[in-house]
Amino acid sequence: MRKILIACGGTGGHLAPGIAVAEALEAKGHQCQLFISNKQVDSALIKKYPHLTFLKSPGRAFTGGLLSRLSSVWSFWCSYRFCRKLVRQHAPDVVLLFGGFVSVGLGLAARSTGVPVALHEANCVPGKSIRLMKRLANRIYLPDGVRLRNVAPKVIRYYGYPVRADVKHLLKADAWERLDIKAPRKLLVVIGGSQGASSLNTWVVKSFPKLARAGITVYCVTGLGKSELHTVYELDKRGNEMSATYVPFSENMGEVISAADLVISRAGAGSIAEIIRCRAPAILIPYPHAADDHQYANAQMHEQHGAGLQINEIDLSRLTDEAIALIYNDWMLGKFKSNLSRLDRFDSCKRIAEDIIQLSLEPIMKKAGLLESTS
Repeated sequence: MRKILIACGGTGGHLAPGIAVAEALEAKGHQCQLFISNKQVDSALIKKYPHLTFLKSPGRAFTGGLLSRLSSVWSFWCSYRFCRKLVRQHAPDVVLLFGGFVSVGLGLAARSTGVPVALHEANCVPGKSIRLMKRLANRIYLPDGVRLRNVAPKVIRYYGYPVRADVKHLLKADAWERLDIKAPRKLLVVIGGSQGASSLNTWVVKSFPKLARAGITVYCVTGLGKSELHTVYELDKRGNEMSATYVPFSENMGEVISAADLVISRAGAGSIAEIIRCRAPAILIPYPHAADDHQYANAQMHEQHGAGLQINEIDLSRLTDEAIALIYNDWMLGKFKSNLSRLDRFDSCKRIAEDIIQLSLEPIMKKAGLLESTS
Protein backbone atom coordinates (compact mmCIF):
# COMPACT_ATOMS: atom_id res chain seq x y z
CA MET A 1 0.00 0.00 0.00
CA ARG A 2 1.30 3.45 -0.98
CA LYS A 3 0.48 6.75 0.75
CA ILE A 4 -0.42 9.74 -1.40
CA LEU A 5 -1.12 13.32 -0.31
CA ILE A 6 -3.21 15.25 -2.85
CA ALA A 7 -3.46 19.07 -2.82
CA CYS A 8 -6.59 19.96 -4.74
CA GLY A 9 -8.59 22.67 -2.96
CA GLY A 10 -9.62 26.21 -3.76
CA THR A 11 -11.90 25.68 -6.76
CA GLY A 12 -14.06 22.90 -8.10
CA GLY A 13 -11.69 22.66 -11.07
CA HIS A 14 -8.90 21.59 -8.69
CA LEU A 15 -10.93 19.61 -6.17
CA ALA A 16 -13.00 17.47 -8.52
CA PRO A 17 -10.01 15.85 -10.33
CA GLY A 18 -8.29 15.32 -6.99
CA ILE A 19 -11.31 13.38 -5.78
CA ALA A 20 -11.36 11.41 -9.04
CA VAL A 21 -7.73 10.30 -8.74
CA ALA A 22 -8.08 9.57 -5.02
CA GLU A 23 -11.00 7.24 -5.67
CA ALA A 24 -9.04 5.47 -8.42
CA LEU A 25 -6.03 5.01 -6.12
CA GLU A 26 -8.08 3.84 -3.15
CA ALA A 27 -9.86 1.34 -5.40
CA LYS A 28 -6.41 -0.18 -5.95
CA GLY A 29 -5.83 -0.45 -2.19
CA HIS A 30 -3.72 2.68 -1.64
CA GLN A 31 -4.23 5.38 1.00
CA CYS A 32 -5.01 8.98 0.02
CA GLN A 33 -5.48 12.18 1.98
CA LEU A 34 -6.80 15.24 0.18
CA PHE A 35 -5.51 18.68 1.09
CA ILE A 36 -8.25 21.31 0.56
CA SER A 37 -8.99 24.95 1.39
CA ASN A 38 -11.45 26.48 3.81
CA LYS A 39 -13.58 27.85 0.96
CA GLN A 40 -17.32 27.19 0.89
CA VAL A 41 -17.14 25.45 -2.47
CA ASP A 42 -14.73 22.83 -1.08
CA SER A 43 -16.95 22.18 1.94
CA ALA A 44 -20.00 21.77 -0.28
CA LEU A 45 -18.41 19.36 -2.75
CA ILE A 46 -16.79 17.00 -0.24
CA LYS A 47 -20.11 16.19 1.46
CA LYS A 48 -20.75 13.61 -1.25
CA TYR A 49 -17.50 11.75 -0.50
CA PRO A 50 -17.51 10.73 3.19
CA HIS A 51 -15.37 7.69 2.34
CA LEU A 52 -12.41 9.96 1.52
CA THR A 53 -10.14 11.74 4.01
CA PHE A 54 -9.90 15.53 3.71
CA LEU A 55 -7.50 17.88 5.51
CA LYS A 56 -8.16 21.62 5.54
CA SER A 57 -5.14 23.81 4.87
CA PRO A 58 -4.33 27.30 6.12
CA GLY A 59 -3.44 29.76 3.39
CA ARG A 60 -4.99 32.09 0.86
CA ALA A 61 -4.45 33.17 -2.73
CA PHE A 62 -1.77 35.79 -3.51
CA THR A 63 -4.13 38.49 -4.79
CA GLY A 64 -5.48 41.94 -3.97
CA GLY A 65 -3.73 45.11 -2.81
CA LEU A 66 -0.54 45.56 -0.81
CA LEU A 67 -2.02 44.69 2.59
CA SER A 68 -3.81 41.67 1.15
CA ARG A 69 -0.61 40.44 -0.48
CA LEU A 70 1.38 40.90 2.72
CA SER A 71 -1.29 38.90 4.51
CA SER A 72 -0.99 36.24 1.79
CA VAL A 73 2.77 35.98 2.33
CA TRP A 74 2.30 35.40 6.06
CA SER A 75 -0.49 32.93 5.29
CA PHE A 76 1.82 31.08 2.89
CA TRP A 77 4.53 30.81 5.56
CA CYS A 78 1.98 29.37 8.00
CA SER A 79 0.80 26.95 5.30
CA TYR A 80 4.38 25.85 4.54
CA ARG A 81 5.11 25.14 8.22
CA PHE A 82 1.83 23.24 8.49
CA CYS A 83 2.73 21.18 5.40
CA ARG A 84 6.22 20.38 6.66
CA LYS A 85 4.70 18.97 9.81
CA LEU A 86 2.09 17.11 7.78
CA VAL A 87 4.66 15.50 5.47
CA ARG A 88 6.80 14.38 8.40
CA GLN A 89 3.78 13.04 10.26
CA HIS A 90 2.20 11.11 7.37
CA ALA A 91 5.39 10.19 5.43
CA PRO A 92 3.71 10.09 1.99
CA ASP A 93 5.29 8.20 -0.89
CA VAL A 94 4.15 10.89 -3.37
CA VAL A 95 2.41 14.26 -3.28
CA LEU A 96 0.12 15.13 -6.19
CA LEU A 97 -0.65 18.81 -6.74
CA PHE A 98 -3.52 20.17 -8.82
CA GLY A 99 -2.51 23.84 -8.69
CA GLY A 100 -3.81 26.79 -6.74
CA PHE A 101 -2.55 28.31 -3.51
CA VAL A 102 -2.95 25.10 -1.44
CA SER A 103 -0.44 23.32 -3.69
CA VAL A 104 2.61 25.52 -3.27
CA GLY A 105 3.29 24.97 0.43
CA LEU A 106 2.80 21.22 0.18
CA GLY A 107 4.94 20.98 -2.94
CA LEU A 108 7.87 22.82 -1.33
CA ALA A 109 7.52 20.84 1.90
CA ALA A 110 7.53 17.55 0.01
CA ARG A 111 10.48 18.44 -2.15
CA SER A 112 12.54 19.64 0.82
CA THR A 113 12.03 16.28 2.51
CA GLY A 114 12.77 14.18 -0.59
CA VAL A 115 9.20 13.10 -1.37
CA PRO A 116 8.46 12.79 -5.14
CA VAL A 117 6.23 15.56 -6.49
CA ALA A 118 3.67 15.26 -9.31
CA LEU A 119 1.85 18.24 -10.84
CA HIS A 120 -1.39 18.26 -12.78
CA GLU A 121 -2.29 21.18 -15.04
CA ALA A 122 -5.84 21.13 -16.34
CA ASN A 123 -5.89 24.28 -18.46
CA CYS A 124 -4.42 25.06 -21.87
CA VAL A 125 -2.38 27.84 -20.25
CA PRO A 126 -0.41 26.57 -17.20
CA GLY A 127 -1.18 28.42 -13.97
CA LYS A 128 1.22 30.33 -11.73
CA SER A 129 1.68 27.56 -9.18
CA ILE A 130 2.50 25.03 -11.89
CA ARG A 131 4.99 27.39 -13.51
CA LEU A 132 6.53 28.10 -10.13
CA MET A 133 6.98 24.44 -9.19
CA LYS A 134 7.71 22.85 -12.57
CA ARG A 135 11.44 22.51 -11.84
CA LEU A 136 10.65 20.70 -8.58
CA ALA A 137 8.42 18.09 -10.20
CA ASN A 138 9.24 14.47 -10.89
CA ARG A 139 6.14 14.22 -13.05
CA ILE A 140 3.88 16.75 -14.80
CA TYR A 141 0.50 15.86 -16.32
CA LEU A 142 -0.61 18.21 -19.11
CA PRO A 143 -3.49 18.52 -21.61
CA ASP A 144 -2.73 17.56 -25.20
CA GLY A 145 -0.80 20.23 -27.07
CA VAL A 146 0.30 22.20 -23.98
CA ARG A 147 4.00 22.91 -23.53
CA LEU A 148 6.13 23.94 -20.54
CA ARG A 149 9.50 25.53 -21.14
CA ASN A 150 12.63 24.18 -19.51
CA VAL A 151 11.07 20.87 -18.52
CA ALA A 152 12.61 17.56 -19.57
CA PRO A 153 10.25 15.62 -21.91
CA LYS A 154 10.63 12.47 -19.80
CA VAL A 155 8.90 14.24 -16.90
CA ILE A 156 5.74 15.05 -18.90
CA ARG A 157 2.69 12.84 -19.48
CA TYR A 158 -0.31 13.84 -21.63
CA TYR A 159 -3.05 12.14 -19.63
CA GLY A 160 -5.86 14.71 -19.72
CA TYR A 161 -8.36 15.71 -17.06
CA PRO A 162 -9.53 13.02 -14.57
CA VAL A 163 -13.32 13.12 -14.27
CA ARG A 164 -15.07 11.76 -11.17
CA ALA A 165 -16.60 8.31 -11.61
CA ASP A 166 -20.08 9.57 -10.68
CA VAL A 167 -20.02 12.08 -13.57
CA LYS A 168 -21.11 9.97 -16.51
CA HIS A 169 -23.20 10.21 -19.63
CA LEU A 170 -26.86 9.31 -19.13
CA LEU A 171 -29.76 9.06 -21.51
CA LYS A 172 -31.54 12.39 -21.53
CA ALA A 173 -34.86 10.88 -20.40
CA ASP A 174 -33.15 9.22 -17.42
CA ALA A 175 -31.43 12.46 -16.43
CA TRP A 176 -34.75 14.37 -16.64
CA GLU A 177 -36.41 11.78 -14.41
CA ARG A 178 -33.65 11.90 -11.77
CA LEU A 179 -33.73 15.70 -11.66
CA ASP A 180 -37.53 15.87 -11.89
CA ILE A 181 -37.30 18.06 -14.99
CA LYS A 182 -40.26 18.48 -17.33
CA ALA A 183 -39.25 20.04 -20.65
CA PRO A 184 -42.01 19.95 -23.31
CA ARG A 185 -39.53 20.70 -26.11
CA LYS A 186 -35.89 21.68 -25.48
CA LEU A 187 -33.79 22.02 -22.32
CA LEU A 188 -31.02 24.61 -21.97
CA VAL A 189 -28.62 24.11 -19.03
CA VAL A 190 -26.55 27.10 -17.85
CA ILE A 191 -23.56 26.55 -15.53
CA GLY A 192 -21.01 29.07 -14.32
CA GLY A 193 -18.40 26.76 -12.86
CA SER A 194 -17.91 26.04 -9.16
CA GLN A 195 -18.04 29.75 -8.26
CA GLY A 196 -21.04 30.53 -10.43
CA ALA A 197 -21.19 33.34 -13.01
CA SER A 198 -23.24 36.43 -12.17
CA SER A 199 -23.28 37.64 -15.78
CA LEU A 200 -24.70 34.32 -17.02
CA ASN A 201 -27.28 34.29 -14.22
CA THR A 202 -28.35 37.82 -15.21
CA TRP A 203 -28.49 36.77 -18.86
CA VAL A 204 -30.87 33.91 -17.98
CA VAL A 205 -33.19 36.25 -16.06
CA LYS A 206 -33.31 38.75 -18.93
CA SER A 207 -33.49 36.21 -21.75
CA PHE A 208 -35.89 33.66 -20.29
CA PRO A 209 -39.10 35.30 -21.66
CA LYS A 210 -37.67 35.09 -25.20
CA LEU A 211 -36.30 31.59 -24.64
CA ALA A 212 -39.67 30.47 -23.26
CA ARG A 213 -41.53 31.82 -26.29
CA ALA A 214 -39.20 29.67 -28.41
CA GLY A 215 -40.18 26.58 -26.39
CA ILE A 216 -37.00 26.34 -24.32
CA THR A 217 -36.95 25.23 -20.67
CA VAL A 218 -33.96 26.45 -18.60
CA TYR A 219 -32.03 24.85 -15.71
CA CYS A 220 -29.45 27.27 -14.29
CA VAL A 221 -26.77 26.36 -11.68
CA THR A 222 -26.12 29.82 -10.28
CA GLY A 223 -23.28 29.21 -7.81
CA LEU A 224 -23.25 29.17 -4.03
CA GLY A 225 -24.58 32.36 -2.50
CA LYS A 226 -25.81 33.75 -5.81
CA SER A 227 -29.47 32.73 -5.51
CA GLU A 228 -31.95 30.57 -3.66
CA LEU A 229 -33.54 27.49 -5.20
CA HIS A 230 -36.61 28.68 -7.11
CA THR A 231 -38.53 28.28 -10.36
CA VAL A 232 -40.24 30.89 -12.54
CA TYR A 233 -42.62 30.36 -15.44
CA GLU A 234 -43.42 31.89 -18.84
CA LEU A 235 -45.65 30.81 -21.72
CA ASP A 236 -44.42 29.77 -25.16
CA LYS A 237 -46.11 30.81 -28.40
CA ARG A 238 -48.54 27.87 -28.10
CA GLY A 239 -49.57 28.76 -24.57
CA ASN A 240 -47.55 25.95 -22.95
CA GLU A 241 -45.88 26.68 -19.61
CA MET A 242 -42.07 26.86 -19.73
CA SER A 243 -39.96 26.92 -16.58
CA ALA A 244 -36.60 28.35 -15.53
CA THR A 245 -35.19 26.61 -12.46
CA TYR A 246 -32.37 28.25 -10.49
CA VAL A 247 -30.21 25.92 -8.38
CA PRO A 248 -27.30 27.35 -6.29
CA PHE A 249 -25.28 24.11 -6.34
CA SER A 250 -25.60 20.56 -7.61
CA GLU A 251 -23.82 17.44 -6.44
CA ASN A 252 -25.03 15.63 -9.56
CA MET A 253 -23.42 17.45 -12.46
CA GLY A 254 -23.39 14.33 -14.61
CA GLU A 255 -27.18 14.27 -14.50
CA VAL A 256 -27.48 18.03 -14.99
CA ILE A 257 -25.24 18.11 -18.07
CA SER A 258 -26.63 14.88 -19.56
CA ALA A 259 -30.14 16.33 -19.31
CA ALA A 260 -29.30 19.20 -21.64
CA ASP A 261 -30.04 19.61 -25.32
CA LEU A 262 -27.53 22.46 -25.11
CA VAL A 263 -25.23 23.75 -22.35
CA ILE A 264 -24.06 27.32 -21.86
CA SER A 265 -21.01 27.32 -19.61
CA ARG A 266 -17.89 29.06 -18.47
CA ALA A 267 -14.75 27.54 -19.99
CA GLY A 268 -12.98 26.14 -16.96
CA ALA A 269 -11.13 22.91 -17.64
CA GLY A 270 -13.34 20.96 -15.22
CA SER A 271 -16.58 22.14 -16.79
CA ILE A 272 -15.28 21.30 -20.26
CA ALA A 273 -14.12 17.83 -19.17
CA GLU A 274 -17.56 17.07 -17.70
CA ILE A 275 -19.25 18.41 -20.86
CA ILE A 276 -17.09 16.06 -22.92
CA ARG A 277 -17.81 13.09 -20.64
CA CYS A 278 -21.57 13.73 -20.83
CA ARG A 279 -21.53 14.33 -24.63
CA ALA A 280 -23.25 17.72 -24.26
CA PRO A 281 -23.07 20.29 -27.09
CA ALA A 282 -22.10 23.62 -25.56
CA ILE A 283 -21.60 27.31 -26.07
CA LEU A 284 -18.63 28.35 -23.95
CA ILE A 285 -18.36 31.86 -22.47
CA PRO A 286 -14.80 32.34 -21.14
CA TYR A 287 -14.50 34.27 -17.89
CA PRO A 288 -12.75 37.45 -19.11
CA HIS A 289 -10.75 37.98 -15.91
CA ALA A 290 -9.35 34.45 -15.57
CA ALA A 291 -5.62 34.29 -14.83
CA ASP A 292 -3.56 34.44 -18.03
CA ASP A 293 -6.87 34.37 -19.93
CA HIS A 294 -6.73 30.57 -19.68
CA GLN A 295 -10.48 30.12 -20.18
CA TYR A 296 -10.24 31.78 -23.58
CA ALA A 297 -7.52 29.29 -24.56
CA ASN A 298 -9.63 26.39 -23.24
CA ALA A 299 -12.69 27.53 -25.21
CA GLN A 300 -10.65 28.03 -28.38
CA MET A 301 -9.27 24.52 -28.15
CA HIS A 302 -12.77 23.07 -27.59
CA GLU A 303 -14.13 24.93 -30.60
CA GLN A 304 -11.18 23.88 -32.77
CA HIS A 305 -12.02 20.25 -31.98
CA GLY A 306 -15.52 20.86 -33.38
CA ALA A 307 -17.12 20.08 -30.01
CA GLY A 308 -18.94 23.36 -29.41
CA LEU A 309 -18.96 27.11 -29.96
CA GLN A 310 -17.29 30.02 -28.20
CA ILE A 311 -18.82 33.44 -27.56
CA ASN A 312 -16.92 36.11 -25.63
CA GLU A 313 -18.66 37.86 -22.76
CA ILE A 314 -18.49 41.17 -24.60
CA ASP A 315 -20.81 39.60 -27.19
CA LEU A 316 -23.47 38.33 -24.75
CA SER A 317 -26.06 40.46 -26.55
CA ARG A 318 -26.15 37.89 -29.36
CA LEU A 319 -26.16 34.83 -27.11
CA THR A 320 -29.94 34.46 -26.95
CA ASP A 321 -30.38 34.28 -30.71
CA GLU A 322 -27.34 31.98 -31.06
CA ALA A 323 -28.69 29.62 -28.38
CA ILE A 324 -32.16 29.44 -29.94
CA ALA A 325 -30.75 28.79 -33.41
CA LEU A 326 -28.29 26.13 -32.21
CA ILE A 327 -30.64 24.22 -29.89
CA TYR A 328 -32.98 23.56 -32.84
CA ASN A 329 -30.16 22.69 -35.27
CA ASP A 330 -30.20 18.91 -34.82
CA TRP A 331 -27.60 18.33 -37.53
CA MET A 332 -25.06 20.62 -35.81
CA LEU A 333 -25.81 19.18 -32.37
CA GLY A 334 -25.26 15.69 -33.75
CA LYS A 335 -21.92 16.75 -35.21
CA PHE A 336 -20.83 18.17 -31.86
CA LYS A 337 -21.85 14.97 -30.05
CA SER A 338 -19.82 12.86 -32.47
CA ASN A 339 -16.72 14.98 -31.86
CA LEU A 340 -17.29 14.95 -28.10
CA SER A 341 -17.32 11.16 -28.17
CA ARG A 342 -14.03 11.18 -30.06
CA LEU A 343 -12.41 13.47 -27.46
CA ASP A 344 -13.31 11.14 -24.57
CA ARG A 345 -10.93 8.48 -25.80
CA PHE A 346 -9.30 7.11 -22.61
CA ASP A 347 -9.64 6.94 -18.83
CA SER A 348 -7.43 9.72 -17.44
CA CYS A 349 -8.05 8.60 -13.85
CA LYS A 350 -6.72 5.13 -14.53
CA ARG A 351 -3.61 6.39 -16.33
CA ILE A 352 -2.72 8.96 -13.68
CA ALA A 353 -3.35 6.55 -10.80
CA GLU A 354 -1.14 3.88 -12.37
CA ASP A 355 1.62 6.41 -13.05
CA ILE A 356 1.45 7.81 -9.51
CA ILE A 357 1.95 4.30 -8.14
CA GLN A 358 4.93 3.85 -10.47
CA LEU A 359 6.35 7.21 -9.35
CA SER A 360 6.02 6.21 -5.69
CA LEU A 361 8.20 3.18 -6.38
CA GLU A 362 10.98 5.12 -8.14
CA PRO A 363 12.95 6.02 -4.95
CA ILE A 364 13.07 2.32 -4.04
CA MET A 365 14.20 1.41 -7.56
CA LYS A 366 16.87 4.12 -7.54
CA LYS A 367 18.31 2.82 -4.28
CA ALA A 368 18.47 -0.61 -5.86
CA GLY A 369 20.26 0.86 -8.87
CA LEU A 370 17.40 -0.08 -11.20
CA LEU A 371 16.42 3.46 -12.27
CA GLU A 372 18.15 6.69 -13.21
CA SER A 373 17.03 10.00 -11.69
CA THR A 374 14.12 11.71 -13.48
CA SER A 375 14.41 15.06 -11.72
